[in-house]
Amino acid sequence: MTEFISTCSMPLAIVFLIAGFFFLVKGADVFVEGSSSIAKRFHVPAIIIGLTIVAMGTSLPETAVSVVAAIQHKNTLAISNVVGSNIFNMMVVIGFCAIMTPVAVQKATLKRDFPYSVFAALLLMILGGVGMKQGRFDSAVFLVFFAIFIGTMIRMALKAGKEGGHLQSEETEAAEAQKVMSMPKSLLFLVVGVAGIVIGGDVVVDSASNIALKIGMSQTLVGLTIVSIGTSLPELVTSVVAARKNEVDMALGNAIGSNIFNILFVLGLAGVISPMPFLMENIIDIMILIVLSLLIWGFAWTKEKISRKEGIVMLVLYVVYVIYICMR
Repeated sequence: MTEFISTCSMPLAIVFLIAGFFFLVKGADVFVEGSSSIAKRFHVPAIIIGLTIVAMGTSLPETAVSVVAAIQHKNTLAISNVVGSNIFNMMVVIGFCAIMTPVAVQKATLKRDFPYSVFAALLLMILGGVGMKQGRFDSAVFLVFFAIFIGTMIRMALKAGKEGGHLQSEETEAAEAQKVMSMPKSLLFLVVGVAGIVIGGDVVVDSASNIALKIGMSQTLVGLTIVSIGTSLPELVTSVVAARKNEVDMALGNAIGSNIFNILFVLGLAGVISPMPFLMENIIDIMILIVLSLLIWGFAWTKEKISRKEGIVMLVLYVVYVIYICMR
């Protein structure tokens, strides 16, 4: 199917592109419904669900692209895909949500999640910059830090669930029970949502790459733009849907969690499969990612929220970045 989409005619590629967006939107919608239901049932804060289940689910396209690239020894695509996706997540996903509704940021997110995201990017730049290569040992280090992150999230989820269960009255629990789906239905929504997101993401990337190559874009530029944006569409759609459903914590957690997941797990797994040489362009893009991450972190510290004006600034900066990588 992938090979067919990659080689089909321009009109057919456009049809596949539209179909891919449909799967993304519907998949993200039911995925958020299922995730929110599970979060409420177990009294787990939406920010934690966003940082773990939703973030990993929406990062499946990045995982697939980077692992396949590693197997085929096209590692530059794996690195540019992840870094480009992370910049898109920070600037477009969070920025677009902020324009829809100001994004309130919890203290835990400011003190734990944002710093861990910046730390992951710094780790990637340092280990990749030493010898201009990410070896198997470096990749194993990424996976260890990812395990620490997930372990911390699980402990917090269990603690929050336990405390929530003690604090809520029987009347409150009964009211919440009416708002959530049954566990089998919630799990079904998760599975169907992930399937829609993965299928939609793959179809969008393949068809968009086909269209881009037909109009003369290079493979490297496709990796930094079409592929990275395409694999980040699940994060964008899921976060926008979450924001529309007033699950802003989940939207923010999804974007930040996906960035951590992309670097520590996706590149960690890809690097274990096949060591990845770094280009100077990769280092520059990672530095840009770090600077932009610090900027958004700064926005979040002001009044503990990201305003609509700041969201607009983020989108404008992303456009400037895209113009830069197209011109260099």
